[in-house]
Amino acid sequence: MKKILLLGSGELGKEFVIALKRKGQYVVACDKYDNAPAMQVADERRVFSMLDGDALMAVVDEVKPDVIVPEIEAIRTEMLYECENRGIQVVPSARAVNYTMNRKAIRELAHTELGLKTANYRYATTYEGLCAAADAVGFPCIVKPLMSSSGHGQSKVNSADELKAAWDCACEGARGDIMEVIVEQFIPFDYEITLLTVTQKEGPTLFCPPIGHVQKGGDYRESFQPRAMKPEHLAAAQDMAAKVTAALTGAGIWGVEFFVSESEGVIFSELSPRPHDTGMVTLSGTQNLSEFELHARAVLGLPIPEITLERQGVSAVILSETETDSPSYSGVEQVCAATNTYLRIFGKPEAHVGRRMGVVVCWDRIDADQTALRDKCKALAGGVSVK
Repeated sequence: MKKILLLGSGELGKEFVIALKRKGQYVVACDKYDNAPAMQVADERRVFSMLDGDALMAVVDEVKPDVIVPEIEAIRTEMLYECENRGIQVVPSARAVNYTMNRKAIRELAHTELGLKTANYRYATTYEGLCAAADAVGFPCIVKPLMSSSGHGQSKVNSADELKAAWDCACEGARGDIMEVIVEQFIPFDYEITLLTVTQKEGPTLFCPPIGHVQKGGDYRESFQPRAMKPEHLAAAQDMAAKVTAALTGAGIWGVEFFVSESEGVIFSELSPRPHDTGMVTLSGTQNLSEFELHARAVLGLPIPEITLERQGVSAVILSETETDSPSYSGVEQVCAATNTYLRIFGKPEAHVGRRMGVVVCWDRIDADQTALRDKCKALAGGVSVK
């Protein structure tokens, strides 16, 4: 049995803890607020700001973990190098976490060092710098904080008149204490995918069937697996994912995102060194192993002989339309009455407008009508209300 320190205890962390507990592991879940989803299924909990390096190392000294698994961006990530030097396994690695928690570092690695195809981009640390960067990249463009997640602080800018609002949005949505933005060329892609990629301590790098997804304001709303794509495009995405994960080093699951254009090909977007929100569709049994089971096995060094497509599945999120510190839910009965459907309420102790509070997943045969399945799932998720 290993003692695992989980840094960040959201809904993805909750499913990961469940996978770990099924393998007899001991988990200490951490977050900046109490009773976060993963804390509800972990052995112990700690509440503190992980941006406080002293507080983070104090918890490490107290818990004495065998493994540290970061689940969020808002962490004093440079401290993880010291943890590795002490012999603690950092997932996937301290290098990977430090690079991927900052869009600047990962973009420079992908574009400059590895030569992967990316959108044109610039950086800015001031509003004036943003204006100059947008002028260089051209309109429309996408503005994102260097450190954020789930689309927070991201906006599409169609003209110079919208830059001030984009800057304010980025400042409000940034995580951590770095106030810098990346300005990206807007890619007129045909669709986008998440390619869940598994690196192992021993064994080959494996790929899950591609996941298509729909975002709104940069945040995931629905996902579906498999996403049909040309074999040459899938091969290109797998090649790029293998290169960037190998360069970052370590074992675990990675959510590697790509834009796909029928005319321009496959374009690297970004990646996360942990289970991906769009990968919640794997809870529908689309694969022989969910992304959380894959992550648990990779972290623990357990063999993963293969990843196989079992059926097709879709997911749709449940969003709060209200503010409350004691959420309850209506519409649950209709979801449970539907065939081939699962409901996951995350258990977040507070609801805020637009906050993701749960997910509905549906599945069917591989040859079934995926559009109809997506419509069914969205309708069911839309019928669940937060009270």
